[in-house]
Amino acid sequence: MTTTATEFVLADFLAPLPASQQQDCLTLCQLLQQLTGSKPRLWAGKMVGFGQYHYRYASGREGDTFLLGFAVSKTGLTLYAGCELQVDAEIIARLGKVKLAKSCLYLKQLADVDLSVLTPLLQANCQRLQQLYPTMQQKE
Repeated sequence: MTTTATEFVLADFLAPLPASQQQDCLTLCQLLQQLTGSKPRLWAGKMVGFGQYHYRYASGREGDTFLLGFAVSKTGLTLYAGCELQVDAEIIARLGKVKLAKSCLYLKQLADVDLSVLTPLLQANCQRLQQLYPTMQQKE
């Protein structure tokens, strides 16, 4: 996913959301900032992303994207983990009420997820990205 990042005011982004989603977003911001060491930036006008790296596939396709991020919709939250998640059935069972896609986790609310399972999962994916892209330069 190649997009561009822009600076934004988190409070302005959160203002139109219901209070429960605002709190979920604040909790995610805190977690993702801690995991990446980067401040949130707005990507493609709708995704809150942390960190940035340049990728280049064997096919020659390349671009820039965020390391970890999330988006908000009417139906819940989408967590973006940057590359294909490697999650076994046991972890999914312990994680909570989520749907897993290639590099995303879909959930209705953060309360549906066990953060003590989610945090190491996201951390492991960050480390996996660094292995896949050893020349990765994480930027603000």
